[in-house]
Amino acid sequence: MKLFITGISTEVGKTVASAIVVEALKADYWKPIQAGDLDNSDSHKVKSLISNDKTTIHPNSYALKTPMSPHAAADIDGIFIDLKKITPPETKNHLVIEGAGGLLVPLNDMDTIFDLIQPNYKVIVVSRHYLGSINHTLLTLEKLQEKEVKVGIIFSGNEHPTTEEIILKKSKVTFLGRINEEPKFSKEVIRKYAKQLKPALESF
Repeated sequence: MKLFITGISTEVGKTVASAIVVEALKADYWKPIQAGDLDNSDSHKVKSLISNDKTTIHPNSYALKTPMSPHAAADIDGIFIDLKKITPPETKNHLVIEGAGGLLVPLNDMDTIFDLIQPNYKVIVVSRHYLGSINHTLLTLEKLQEKEVKVGIIFSGNEHPTTEEIILKKSKVTFLGRINEEPKFSKEVIRKYAKQLKPALESF
């Protein structure tokens, strides 16, 4: 199973959600494009949060130096992001693939994160409540439904029942669980959520 994890915006909890899904399924992890923070990248963060010894963290296809949209960071580095050079790593394990930002974040003048999603992927959207998040979430889900891929949602942050209810009612996507606000996301906290989400993820 290949699970692509995207968010409705930046800083909504994609990497923490990725770590939880990786731990729950003892899956491999791959972030195709990392922009900025190369010494403490999302791959480093996931590795530091998981406990199982089965997961392999696969290298980025592109590791860019500047914390900007990939197309702009690549331009600063003097390179062009070529979709053909972004190929999933070979593995017999489940694979969790973490996107960058939201679906329409540009990779170059033509392609976006959306174009990384293959027909055989299942997609998990991480949604976090803020003013405007219902619109951002429903637009993200609607865009994904163009690909006719299976889509699930994880809510991140403080619970907001009316927001979550209307999103689920209007989109009819699979609800996989929620990740509450925590003082710190440690290995123990990640294991706790992995145990909670495992049944939904295994049947997704």
